[in-house]
Amino acid sequence: MLSDGPLSPRPTGSTRLAAVIGWPVRHSLSPVIYNAAFASAGVDWTYVALPVEPGKGAAALDSMRTFGLAGLSVTMPHKSDIAAAVDVPSASVTTLGACNCVYWSDGVLHGDNTDGDGLVAALETETDVSLNGKTVSVLGTGGAARAIIEAIGRTGAASIHVWGRRAEAAEAAAALAPIATTGPLEQVEDADVLINATPVGMSGGPNPKGIPLPADLISQHQIVQDIVYEPRETPFMALARERGARVVGGVGMLVHQAARQYTHWVGEPAPIEVMMRAVQDGE
Repeated sequence: MLSDGPLSPRPTGSTRLAAVIGWPVRHSLSPVIYNAAFASAGVDWTYVALPVEPGKGAAALDSMRTFGLAGLSVTMPHKSDIAAAVDVPSASVTTLGACNCVYWSDGVLHGDNTDGDGLVAALETETDVSLNGKTVSVLGTGGAARAIIEAIGRTGAASIHVWGRRAEAAEAAAALAPIATTGPLEQVEDADVLINATPVGMSGGPNPKGIPLPADLISQHQIVQDIVYEPRETPFMALARERGARVVGGVGMLVHQAARQYTHWVGEPAPIEVMMRAVQDGE
């Protein structure tokens, strides 16, 4: 049963601790999201951000064993180190070589990558459209793009078109799903779903006012999704709306991937609406 607040105003001797590690990590919204979820669900958990320097991810995982941390979120630059160090990696972690969630099961540490499935859940929840049978274009070849391609490859989508600035990186990303191929940017015109998995348009990024493709490649028959969640409305999203497309922002992916981690740790469905409100209230 959901409650209006935490079981206790502060941690106790029985409080279970989860954390996010990264470098940097103080900017993370994860403590806001998870602590709101724990409080709403009435579970005696708390969540903190722990700065861990590059190269020390495996040592942080050993500390998880030593201190009995109940759950761990992993962000850059530690995802590959943690993928190699968990006891039982999921199929997605093995394929991607990247892990963003660690949880206990049967006394050993399991690793998963929830990013791609989080995007799929956000898109299908917010649009009420299944990816089954759809053609998809993904812009980008970084870690998030790779997780998205791998996850969409398991949805029954008809095809995935991958575009990146470097052909070699695009081909490596496309290799993550049997239905994925590379092709020119203009090929996005044929997609039912167009996903920006690049940092273009991100506040504080190298191109915060940029748009990842020419406007005339976006059409009103498309669903357009941006994984950037800061700002909430990116220039790409605004342009897609002007072109008549259905638009999905990055907050949904952020929350749905977090919800999957919550379920790994707590063993219950996550209070997704509470987590969404926490992001909005934390703006």
